[in-house]
Amino acid sequence: MRKIILITILLSLLFNSCQYFDKQVPSQEELLKKELKSINWNEVDEFPSVSECEKIKDEAMRKQCFFEFLTQTIQQKLSIDTLSVLYPELDTIEVKVTVFPDATMRFEPQFPKDSVAYDTIKIDSILHARLVDFPKVNPAIKRGIPVKTQFVLPVILKIE
Repeated sequence: MRKIILITILLSLLFNSCQYFDKQVPSQEELLKKELKSINWNEVDEFPSVSECEKIKDEAMRKQCFFEFLTQTIQQKLSIDTLSVLYPELDTIEVKVTVFPDATMRFEPQFPKDSVAYDTIKIDSILHARLVDFPKVNPAIKRGIPVKTQFVLPVILKIE
């Protein structure tokens, strides 16, 4: 009788334990959706950079180095132009910089919506004419892939 009870208990444990192995494996679509939700699409893993800043290991310092380099280069290229002559009251201009995954760049001046004091088309054309032959910029990286980034830089035109 003991053997029968023991065998019955062992068999019931054996059949019940199969439930632990019968777990559902999540589908690829479910895993993909979960992974996409976990990614912060508003931040990049590595900011764009130039060769002068590549040797800096600290991420915050490298980012600061890149923005300072970019601002100084834009200021130098615009300082030799007629913007200060055409618009003497214009001392700072905000420039929207777009760095594309293929390392190309686009510059767009940002003006207040109600701005009628400046000829925005003329300033835009001057900006595009002067901001050519820009040093090579490495694009931002997100999960090992180059991505497009945009940011607005205040560029001081008159340094006194």
